Amino acid sequence: MNKQKLNLQQIWPFPQKPRPIVLIGAGGIVSDAHLPAYKKSKCHKVIGIYDIDDKRTQKISNDWGIPLAAKKIDQIIDLAKEQNCVFDIAVPPTATLPVLKKIPKGSTVLIQKPMGNNLANANQIVKLCRSNNLIAAVNHQLRFAPYMLAVRSAYEQGILGKMSDIEMQLNCADPWHLFPFLEKLARVEIQVHSIHYLDLIRSLIGEPKGVYALTIADKRFPKLKSTRSSIILNYGHQTRVCLSINHNYAHGEYRQAANFKFEGDKGVIWVRIGVMLDYPKGQPDLFEIKTAKSDWQVVKLSGTWFPDAFNGPMNNLQRFAAGEDKKLLTSVKDVLNTMKVVEAAYKSSTSGGVPIK
Repeated sequence: MNKQKLNLQQIWPFPQKPRPIVLIGAGGIVSDAHLPAYKKSKCHKVIGIYDIDDKRTQKISNDWGIPLAAKKIDQIIDLAKEQNCVFDIAVPPTATLPVLKKIPKGSTVLIQKPMGNNLANANQIVKLCRSNNLIAAVNHQLRFAPYMLAVRSAYEQGILGKMSDIEMQLNCADPWHLFPFLEKLARVEIQVHSIHYLDLIRSLIGEPKGVYALTIADKRFPKLKSTRSSIILNYGHQTRVCLSINHNYAHGEYRQAANFKFEGDKGVIWVRIGVMLDYPKGQPDLFEIKTAKSDWQVVKLSGTWFPDAFNGPMNNLQRFAAGEDKKLLTSVKDVLNTMKVVEAAYKSSTSGGVPIK
């Protein structure tokens, strides 16, 4: 069987007239992903940064050549007003709403996921963004990873046909010590990690009817509320969707897995998410596709999740604010539906399932 010629989108276009960026937050995600992505793009320029940890602010500023290392958030706000900057807010979810309350009305804002620490908090964030006329998006960057843009492109072109089965399997060893803020959170695995997958799935095939879930802790990590999850999304009889997530695989590289399967009635795609297999360095990604018109083939990828995908939400946000994109894909209004799925998952987990008598 001949290989089918594919034309799959992998990059979200950059803004024609990029605006400067100011960062609020200087944690690991900023140094591991935000700043490397912006530097690699040769498009986005960060001109100021602030964090409540002044030493961290100074270090990131020095390491990345950011002109202003602000000692107070007011300095960042003043700079943003003067230079017409976009705010990139990368703080823990408990701090998102308090920070947003300080942002000037009418600003353009990218908010680090998750959008708050629960659904009630997310509703408050959406309400504030609406009342303050903020052009606000949430940094659900997995949607913009080259392999996920390619999945969406194949699906929207009809190459896969009707989606019949989506499955995510994760067995990896996460370096939890890199994320000390997680120890203070009441919700960890689904709220902070699997939310990526839930957001991606509902953005691709729409809203599920319900959720079945169980998320549990691990005695090897007593300070973390949960590190493993099983999640099923109910899309009726059309599409089976399940996630099997284990961040504590302790047996070396052999049999580690970070695989996403998207199976339709005309074709199937397997994606290996390499960054999860050796975070943050990562292993190579892999995109394999088989269609009704073609045998298995490997699609060459233009980049990866970390850091390339982090340009996507910023590109879309700036292009939307400038009128170049018609839709703000990860708007706070849209992502509120992701938070509803997350909330339902936690309620399902708490319920304990149907008792066996």
